[in-house]
Amino acid sequence: MKFFSNIYRLQDFGLLLLRVGLGVMFTIHGYPKLIGGPENWTSLGETMGTLGIHFAPAFWGFLAAVAEAVGGQLLALGLFFRVACLLLLCTMIMATISHLSQGEGFSGYSHALESAFVFAGLLFVGPGRYSLDQALFPAPRRRY
Repeated sequence: MKFFSNIYRLQDFGLLLLRVGLGVMFTIHGYPKLIGGPENWTSLGETMGTLGIHFAPAFWGFLAAVAEAVGGQLLALGLFFRVACLLLLCTMIMATISHLSQGEGFSGYSHALESAFVFAGLLFVGPGRYSLDQALFPAPRRRY
């Protein structure tokens, strides 16, 4: 029973594990896209065409690559956390749409959709105590 009475103290550690694990994986996943250059960015950005946005595909692709590579690092550090989650959420929504528009089945789009749900949840939960956001911009204490 003592474990369960201390479980609330472990929430911030759980958020740290989640942030660092996902952040590192998205950085690794996004870095090749980021260094891929304009041809790769254009290919990525053409996904916006499924929403009727056909201008500047290299720009959209670059934003997606930055969201994954740099957003992953920000996520891991817990720095500008909610902004990073929002950018990653938008990127994962577009990745899901891309996989669906290509006719891929559940196994094709499930990773992007699952990640979108995780980033949506993290957007509400916040980075936790063990983050640079908390160290640099501490939340004011609530008075009850």
